[in-house]
Amino acid sequence: MSSLNDDLLKIASPIRAHALATFNVTAHPDEVLQIPSRDEGRFIRIHAYNTLNRDTPAPVLVNFHGSGFMNPLHGSDDEFCKFIADKTGYVALDCAYRLAPEDKLPAAIHDAEDSVRWVLSHPQKFDAFQLSISGFSAGGTIALIVSSVVFPQGTFRNVVAAYPPTDMVQNSAEKIARDASKDSAPVELLDTFKQCYYPNPDDVKSVLASPALIPVEKFSDRIFLVTAACDRLCSEGRRSELRSEVRRPSTSRYTGMMIVNTRLIKRMRKDLCRKE
Repeated sequence: MSSLNDDLLKIASPIRAHALATFNVTAHPDEVLQIPSRDEGRFIRIHAYNTLNRDTPAPVLVNFHGSGFMNPLHGSDDEFCKFIADKTGYVALDCAYRLAPEDKLPAAIHDAEDSVRWVLSHPQKFDAFQLSISGFSAGGTIALIVSSVVFPQGTFRNVVAAYPPTDMVQNSAEKIARDASKDSAPVELLDTFKQCYYPNPDDVKSVLASPALIPVEKFSDRIFLVTAACDRLCSEGRRSELRSEVRRPSTSRYTGMMIVNTRLIKRMRKDLCRKE
């Protein structure tokens, strides 16, 4: 197993370097928190926004960044979190989580669960009746899973998932962007993410891996699902929305977009404000 991990780390290293060169992970939160995890002596890093000078329990959004479950991009959602804090009055907590190949399924889900439980354990700081969850890409997958099968329905007032992978069972080559005018993520990259995070082939069939396998009735009835037309994950995100005739999430598909960038965030801002 150690040899396999070493091989995966060699594959992951240049991908991580490229991701860090592409995305800005410099964040400017009001506070940086280190909260305890379920593992003794290990802590989870949280960038906290709009947490200072609070006299009453605050509404709170718990956010999880994109990563392919592999890339160290905590901080890349700084603009989004600052927008939420500035425009809604919510506290925004941008939570890190363990990454593959060092830590495989269900490590990321466990860290997300621990972060939410920490929030719920501090009612003097956070209003549990106004708790929402969000995430981008892999973070969107985490948000969908945590809000449906980890915590009871009704725990979260709102669920926001931006271009989340929802079907890990489907072959990566079969994931085709609705708009092929721009280059999408290479199939090899998606396969690498899967190989690093899911140690066994059957892991992708778990509800902790594929939100598409979660029974519809488990999902929140307040989901804002964002897809990007030039993204390979667009179609599976749309299929997740169309599975239900009763619980239909609010869905926005952005044309000409591949993954999150400043233009997409600005367009999401308008939609989020309108739907709130």
